Amino acid sequence: MLALLSPLAAPAQEDTRTPSTQASSAPVLPEDPALAQLLAEALETRPELHQAEAQARAARERVPQAGALPDPTLQLGIQNDGFTGLMIGEMEGSYFSIMASQALPFPGKRALRTELAELGATAASTQVVRARLSVEAEVHRGYLDLLLVRERLLLLERLQTLWKQSADMARIRYETGEGAQSDLLRAQLELNRLRQRRLALQAEERIRVQTLNRLSGRPLEAPLPTTMRLRDVGVPELGDSEAAVRDALERSPELAERHTLVARAGKQVALARLERLPDFTVSAGVMPRGGDFPPMWQANVGFNLPIFSGRKQNRAVAESRAQAMAPTHATETLEQVLRLRVQERLIALAALRDTAAIYRDGLLMQSAATVESTLTQYRVGRASFASVLEANTGIIRDEEEYLRTLVEAQRLAIAQAEVSLEPVASMGGSSQGAGGMPGAGSTPSAPASGAAPAGSAPGAAASSSSSSMSGM
Repeated sequence: MLALLSPLAAPAQEDTRTPSTQASSAPVLPEDPALAQLLAEALETRPELHQAEAQARAARERVPQAGALPDPTLQLGIQNDGFTGLMIGEMEGSYFSIMASQALPFPGKRALRTELAELGATAASTQVVRARLSVEAEVHRGYLDLLLVRERLLLLERLQTLWKQSADMARIRYETGEGAQSDLLRAQLELNRLRQRRLALQAEERIRVQTLNRLSGRPLEAPLPTTMRLRDVGVPELGDSEAAVRDALERSPELAERHTLVARAGKQVALARLERLPDFTVSAGVMPRGGDFPPMWQANVGFNLPIFSGRKQNRAVAESRAQAMAPTHATETLEQVLRLRVQERLIALAALRDTAAIYRDGLLMQSAATVESTLTQYRVGRASFASVLEANTGIIRDEEEYLRTLVEAQRLAIAQAEVSLEPVASMGGSSQGAGGMPGAGSTPSAPASGAAPAGSAPGAAASSSSSSMSGM
């Protein structure tokens, strides 16, 4: 019996490597060739990333356009005396005309427009960073979900072995007249229920595989072997509070975009001030008159008169100043939210680390010992079958809770690597458990609360897969 329960009671030690705060996405899972290949393929094939890159290229193409001069104007004309015939060369006032004009913005306007376009391109490039972080986080979460469902299948096999042993004991006791027939029937009932759960888990496994295959651009039904066990993942480290906050502030695409928008708003105010100054138009032309008449030429310089600046240009400056305050306040708000999210993750991760230590250092071993003792006592008639039922339920429930603790801890690390703005899911129900597996003799409780699934708002701290352990 101890040989059977030892995989449950002796999980691997935690991996406490600290993620790098300088990488585009901190390594939240141990090195795994399968995961590394999925990440590389996803970053190469995801249309969301290509869309963001295309938009960033389009924004960069607007930079030279913003600083270019307006197109010059070429005019061709004719002036003739009278309507009876073409009088060019015969009359002094008749001639052909070739005129060219060029608008010239007031000095400094082109440079400011170029800077505005460059800042716009910089803001667009932050969307590429966000798309990359989101794709990486989505793959990490999907891989974690796949590891979880496969771990649950292994748990189901172990639970099935426990119930087979329990059923054998109930049969022996019934045949010898020492036990009730209801004990044997209940054990057989639980075994049949486990077959039903296996079908559901196998279907869920296919869904997780297809999700990861979609993310990496593979055929949906392509096999996806994993080389890592969920219990090998351990509880990650996010570093100290100051380092984690600094990392989030440095790598947040949203905050970088806000800083860019603040700088852009300042340039917009400066440009609005310059718009009160007149632009110029330079034109020149030549008028050949033919015959013995010498050609004529002309040159002109014109400029617009901002006589309505009180209602137009001055109001535009006031508008730009008011608009410049919005990104400034938005930046302050975002910094506060980022600091809050990091602190939430650190607090939650500390609680999960302590919880995992309780499971690893004592609770799982105690559950295994309880199962062995209860089965031994039932064999000799000193314990009821209800005690066997409770013991089998308890060890699987404890193992599920330990796995869920690891999953939730990794999701926090994934959210930190993604620089997510999503709040940490409530941990109030995590210790209540999933209620154990149906088939272990318990009634499943409501799933624990979780954040949005992969592909929606980035950085969810828990997904439906971790919550759905209650439905095993």
